[in-house]
Amino acid sequence: MIWFKFVLCLAIILFAGTKLARYGDAIAEKTGLGRIWIGLVLLAAITTMPELVTSMSSVALVRPPSPDLALGTLFGSCLFNLSILALLDILHRSTPVLTEASLRHTASAGWGILLIAIAAGGILAGARFSGLALGRMGVPSIIILVVYLVGMRQMFLSERGHQSATAKADSLQYKEIPAKTAYLRFALAAAAIIAAGIWLSFIGNKIAETTGWGASFVGSLFLAIATSAPELVVATTALRIGAIDMAVADVLGANMLDITVIFPVDVFYSKGAVLSSVSSGHLITAAVVVVMNLLVIAGLKFRQRRKTFIVISWYALALIGLYIFGAYALFTSGTSLG
Repeated sequence: MIWFKFVLCLAIILFAGTKLARYGDAIAEKTGLGRIWIGLVLLAAITTMPELVTSMSSVALVRPPSPDLALGTLFGSCLFNLSILALLDILHRSTPVLTEASLRHTASAGWGILLIAIAAGGILAGARFSGLALGRMGVPSIIILVVYLVGMRQMFLSERGHQSATAKADSLQYKEIPAKTAYLRFALAAAAIIAAGIWLSFIGNKIAETTGWGASFVGSLFLAIATSAPELVVATTALRIGAIDMAVADVLGANMLDITVIFPVDVFYSKGAVLSSVSSGHLITAAVVVVMNLLVIAGLKFRQRRKTFIVISWYALALIGLYIFGAYALFTSGTSLG
């Protein structure tokens, strides 16, 4: 029965995710905010809700609290999200997908690197410097929130005045959809995504308990994949309707939010600073995520016209390889991360 519920949740996310991408694209057109900003903020906030609920419940509802499961879910989701870009590259048959994406995504990837580097630094320093806290809150968690807000403000200022000729040419793509209809249907799809995603996170926890897998391994792999289902569906749907920038922005924006979720997790964790309470094994995931982000930046910068291996670009193949490496490393160290 638990697996039936799991499949049902995925089906709801698949249906609602396709609607979310379409009406998100319509809102980007009608508001003039652009696909990058809508993907980076609006879609990312919605698709990250399952990770938020799963990670916070891991420290607030699970007894005893499991900070390793919380961090494993967040870091593992970053790992999986970046591998979605490899899938998008395979599905985008004509050219490498990042060649068609805006160079402005390099800023999102760069801020993502900075955020996870701060989190990794908090894990490294937490065990050595117990003073890195304000009450129960860890200083690195506070820094992560501040850096995210500063980064989003900088990217908003950059995007606000950017009006490309392409955006103007596409301005009538959704003229048959009234603005109020687009907002309403987007809100309904968002509600379905959030509800199903949250339900999926609890089902994933139940599956983790019944299978007896190690906490950090499950958090970084199984739960991360399950809670990243909205990003996967929304990104692939955005690609299918031609909104490549929105697809890439959703993935990179979700990664930034995943790391920022460490702040509310730290708020709800009652036993001290959360980054000081987790295993150093999570540094493996953090390091792999940093390298994957650097590969994304390289893919955006090089602008190759043809795929290296007919159906897949070199960076997409490298992203898949790094994901497998990160998964294997977590699996082999799973017994010490529980």
